[in-house]
Amino acid sequence: MSDAVTLTGMPAQARRDIGIKRRYAAERRFRAYGIIAMAVGLFFLAALIFSVVSKGYTAFVQTTITLPIEFTEKDVDPDNKRGENPAVLAQGDFAKLIKQGLAKRLGFDPSDRKSAKLATAMISDSARTDLRDMLVADPSLVGKTVNVSLLAEGNIDSANKGQIDLSVPEARRKVKDKQLEWMKTLRDAGDLTKAFNTGLFTNGASSRPEAAGLGVAAMGSLFMMVTVFVLSLPIGVAASIYLEEFAPKNRLTDLIEVNINNLAAVPSIVYGLLGLSIFINFAGMPRSAALVGGLVLTLMTLPTIIIATRASLKAVPPSIRSAALGLGASKMQTIFHHVLPLAMPGILTGTIIGLAHALGETAPLLLIGMVAFVADFPATPLEPSTALPVQIYMWANEAERAFTERTSGAIIVLLTFLILMNLGAILLRRRFERRW
Repeated sequence: MSDAVTLTGMPAQARRDIGIKRRYAAERRFRAYGIIAMAVGLFFLAALIFSVVSKGYTAFVQTTITLPIEFTEKDVDPDNKRGENPAVLAQGDFAKLIKQGLAKRLGFDPSDRKSAKLATAMISDSARTDLRDMLVADPSLVGKTVNVSLLAEGNIDSANKGQIDLSVPEARRKVKDKQLEWMKTLRDAGDLTKAFNTGLFTNGASSRPEAAGLGVAAMGSLFMMVTVFVLSLPIGVAASIYLEEFAPKNRLTDLIEVNINNLAAVPSIVYGLLGLSIFINFAGMPRSAALVGGLVLTLMTLPTIIIATRASLKAVPPSIRSAALGLGASKMQTIFHHVLPLAMPGILTGTIIGLAHALGETAPLLLIGMVAFVADFPATPLEPSTALPVQIYMWANEAERAFTERTSGAIIVLLTFLILMNLGAILLRRRFERRW
């Protein structure tokens, strides 16, 4: 009240000056609030990226141990039947070959069970499968000694990457002192090295972290994204064209529009329940199939594409339609020859953003069984598979230390795909965008 009286008694020019100063001060405060909000957002984004990258970049390299493997005939084909049946080589004692190779390289007696157990524990269990596949593919290796690079066990890999605190007492470590001595011996000889982890992109699911990969999950995600693209784009564009250009404006179309907007906000897990009820329980489609996942994600993506497409169609100036109709074009020709090409940048942008959203979904896929353990690559969308976000979810629940870096590494891969898809949307918009 006193301020109002004071201002009333002032000259008009003084009151205007005070009012201008207050407006300028309010603008400065608003800008400061905006900068602070943006800084807070960028801080948490940077913290997230740093946390993921710092934990996951080591997943892209893998420790290998090179050993002289002697494919002795008595261990891989004692009855000499490989000429009649080459598949008999797959039944060889490959664990014994690995133990003998370690004994040669590290200089311990193979009959010493304690040393042999500690030494063989340094090699991944998947090495036996690798040797089997190598010998079956090339039977001429029988009787030869070959230097083979085998995957190190997960704890040995973590210790070699500096992820295990080796200063704690041996009883509290999974890597023993004797194994550390052997690691130093192998490292000095150049037989313990780190190389790019191609298995992260080519292997399937595995209970052994050093042999686990994203190959099957990536293939499942590819099948699902193809399904979503093939179904959601034509259906979404057709529905948008009808609602925007042909449908009469009445209560029914208003109800449809309201429900489309509501469906875009429905939690994704509801679509999972819908897919489980319709596609699996009612239609009898196979669980864990990429086709079912693609159908569920199509239902989830359609509202986003319809809303984006309708906004793009509305953005085309009415003069384009009037000019086409004035020159004798039909309603259909006007839409497909003039309006739709001009709206295509926004349509493609909305579609790619919808696909990127679908690529990162996990909840609906869990409900339709895509959380299954799948080690073999699916040949068709009807075969069991998993997806990248589901694989991340599964690895995050594993107890092994080495799965922690695999989880963060998979997140980096998924984020890379999402960034590329969003970048593609931006480039497409700039490439085809027209201004009036």
